[in-house]
Amino acid sequence: MKASIATVSVGGTLDSKLEAIARAGYAAAEIFENDLLSSPLPARQVGAMMRELGLDCAMLQPFRDYEGMPTDQREAALERMRRKFAVMDDLGTDLILLCSNCSPQASGDRQQMLDDLHRLGDLAASHGKRIAYEALAWGRHVWDHRDAWAMVRDLDHPAIGLTLDSFHSLARGVPSASIGDIRADKLFIVQLADAPKLEMDYLNWSRHFRCMPGQGDFALDDYAAALCRIGYRGYWSLEIFNDRFRSTSAGQIARDGVRSLKALHERARLQLRQAPAMAPPIDPRRFEFIEFAASHEEAEDFGRIFTALGFAPVARHRSKQVVRWQQGAINLVINSEPEGLAHSFDIVHGGSVCAIGLAVDDQAAAVARSDALDVQRFEQTIAPGEWQIPSLRGVGGSLIYLVDAATAPQMWADEFPLALDDAAPRNDLAVIDHVAQTMQYEEFLSWLLYYTTLFDFTKTPQLEIADPMGIVYSQAVESRSGAVRFTLNGSLAANALSSRFVRNYFGAGVQHIAFSTPDIFVAAAQAQAAGLPMLEIGPNYYAEIEAKFALDPALVARMAALNILYDRDGEAEYFQFYSRAVAKRVFFEVVERRGYAAYGAANAQIRLTAQTMHRDPAGV
Repeated sequence: MKASIATVSVGGTLDSKLEAIARAGYAAAEIFENDLLSSPLPARQVGAMMRELGLDCAMLQPFRDYEGMPTDQREAALERMRRKFAVMDDLGTDLILLCSNCSPQASGDRQQMLDDLHRLGDLAASHGKRIAYEALAWGRHVWDHRDAWAMVRDLDHPAIGLTLDSFHSLARGVPSASIGDIRADKLFIVQLADAPKLEMDYLNWSRHFRCMPGQGDFALDDYAAALCRIGYRGYWSLEIFNDRFRSTSAGQIARDGVRSLKALHERARLQLRQAPAMAPPIDPRRFEFIEFAASHEEAEDFGRIFTALGFAPVARHRSKQVVRWQQGAINLVINSEPEGLAHSFDIVHGGSVCAIGLAVDDQAAAVARSDALDVQRFEQTIAPGEWQIPSLRGVGGSLIYLVDAATAPQMWADEFPLALDDAAPRNDLAVIDHVAQTMQYEEFLSWLLYYTTLFDFTKTPQLEIADPMGIVYSQAVESRSGAVRFTLNGSLAANALSSRFVRNYFGAGVQHIAFSTPDIFVAAAQAQAAGLPMLEIGPNYYAEIEAKFALDPALVARMAALNILYDRDGEAEYFQFYSRAVAKRVFFEVVERRGYAAYGAANAQIRLTAQTMHRDPAGV
């Protein structure tokens, strides 16, 4: 696969865009004409810069409003094209994109369009150039790539070929199987973009909501497999119009693009039963541990919450100020070392989650997968006798440890040999149900891509949740077994809880952790009796759910007494309660699932409103 990206896909000036694209490892870039027109650099200098950076110029784009136009406008368009050829010479490319005509003045007479394209082909050939014809989803007469291909095929001009753009095809519902009719030698370039499924006009959908392959809802795997099946060997080029991409780091977006293309190409290969080019996606068995960075004072704060939830400190690290807390199959680690990553994390963020351990069956394959996708690894000096566990950089600079599932019991025995004689843990909580991470809205899609390309995760539909101070966007990624789940959250609203978290926490991170219980009423009663500061839920909520779900009033009274929230989907039920946040950073949730697969989104506004009651006054 030869990777390319259009300069419109990333933010910044043209020179900074090209530098970011080169650093990310692309072979080429498409020059979007508006980027060139707004640049102070002459085209010849831009071309020289690309060559110095090791980038080919895949194409200049776009050229509009040509075929089917009235005579005078068609002649003017041909003159404009002659001028473009000189610019292309400066850039070092022989290919220019021609969009299907959108002008209301354009004729739909097919023979006239063919004649116009033939004349343009002759002109291009005389200058050593090629034309890549693209069906825009909103084209006036040509909006389906099958029609564009039929014109290119019937014209059969050596200088006229086809552009395929996945957005234009899939937004229109054009079957990917139709790519099988296209001759690979006449397919001059492929542009790739994903998008969420939206009900809106094609132009605005395309201009504002495109995203990287894997971040949206299109069936791009089938599309990519069809390209491989016909033997296409040209550029796989990203063309992404997205407002939030242009407002975030060009380097991050460029890296995301390479990662998305590698993962897409690999999924296409596997669909065609070809040999894999990289290790398979990581399928974690479980959350092995969650590590908290905390000063000694903060460790006491967490300890009080953990104790109330039924955890107990069971062992101390062999040489470090690190304590293991346990209950059921849950391991929580509090790291109060005066140096190292956890200490640095605590200085920046305060007491918080600095690392998550995931149990995997094949560490070597997991590391190979992360290397292939250019996921940054983290290494630090370890003391003699300590286990070397590979780790990856995750959300907000935190770590994801890849723990060998088979040797995990021995790891715990070796690393934490100093048993503690404190009270034994209760048996209220069984496993970690999910971990909620909050980030800047602009980072949201990057982390979604991180999880869905690195891990064998599926993603749920994105939800819009009403916070009293704005809208929060939330989406979950889940392992196939459901044993490992993350929810990702972000908001554009400055005073929404998620935004306040990012601002006060100085970056993205874990905002809450949910534990699963076999009996929510026992867990809530025990936690309440042990002094857990619980999130209080008002009486109106309970009156509503009693009526909405026709619940037994006695059951509702029990839930109200314990601040338990409820949701139902068919016969499946979900019970949940929340703690107050530790130092306004991390809070905890306890859930009981009775066949319920979601996350209680119906209760999110209730929870957010209750938490807003505890926010600091303005200016504090």
